[in-house]
Amino acid sequence: MVPRVSVLLPAFDAATTLAASLRSVQRQRDVAWECVVVDDGSRDDTLAVARRFAARDPRVRVLACEHRGIVESLCRGLEACRGEIVARMDADDWMRRDRLACQLEALDANPSLAAVGAWVRIFPRGGMTPGQRAYESWLNGVETPLQVRAEAFVECPIAHPTLCIRRDVLEQFPWRDRGWPEDYDLVHRLLAAGHDLAVVAERLLGWRDGPDRLSRTGEAYRLERFTACKGAFLARGLLAGRQDYVLWGYGDTGRSLRRALLEHGLAPSHIVELHPGRVGQKIHGAPVVAPAALAGLAGLPVVVSVAGARARALIREELARLGRRETVDFVCAA
Repeated sequence: MVPRVSVLLPAFDAATTLAASLRSVQRQRDVAWECVVVDDGSRDDTLAVARRFAARDPRVRVLACEHRGIVESLCRGLEACRGEIVARMDADDWMRRDRLACQLEALDANPSLAAVGAWVRIFPRGGMTPGQRAYESWLNGVETPLQVRAEAFVECPIAHPTLCIRRDVLEQFPWRDRGWPEDYDLVHRLLAAGHDLAVVAERLLGWRDGPDRLSRTGEAYRLERFTACKGAFLARGLLAGRQDYVLWGYGDTGRSLRRALLEHGLAPSHIVELHPGRVGQKIHGAPVVAPAALAGLAGLPVVVSVAGARARALIREELARLGRRETVDFVCAA
């Protein structure tokens, strides 16, 4: 039987966690699935663990590859996927029994959706920092396609191992390596092409965090590479064909984004700041103005680069009061 869903699971040196991840896949209810495990040239027993599962369960299929990294593993695995839906999974995470059923239900209920994610529970809980808790709370506050678009320049609004995407869409937009996170790149390309993405508002994935995660050790996942990705897609999207824009915020976040946008020949014409000592000054030739000045700059797009969800919420309220539409006239890009 051809499966409805292909779970795509790349693995590298994951012998200690892979079995638990695969058992969580095997416990999925009410869905015809297959699991394509791509061993990315592991140096431990990852391949042996995967093959033991495949020997006992024909729904588990194993590809053994040379070590080429996450993007090559995903692309190689996608070629082997047979389901009409591809569900991502990582070798050190686990999924709830009804994860696939819930996400399929969401996709079936709304054919216009290209993909859905899900809320997560980060683990282990002990030792979680306030920053991790705030990130989890932010991620689990995203649900609708409008929210996905609104938050896309803050951070990746869909946790990659929760992604459940129509295979025909993914084949048009396969993962690629641009020197920044492949999942963030994929989400932005899908949104830029007009696809709608949503998030199932249930914690369907246990998402492991720790110092050895690729997202913490890989060169492509450094903060400046995320910022470079934002700059590239802002230059092609909201700021395409423009020579000027307003940058709201000039702390560490705003300075980094300005540098990223300069790589695309984009410099702010005005900078919005609240600090009274900055208002009336110039930064790199751009006058620093108070928020009230935006009423006279109606034709300029605004890029809000302010850290902190509460601060962004207040700025969104102010820009809405001025008649600015989010994702059309302004974006938040923390």
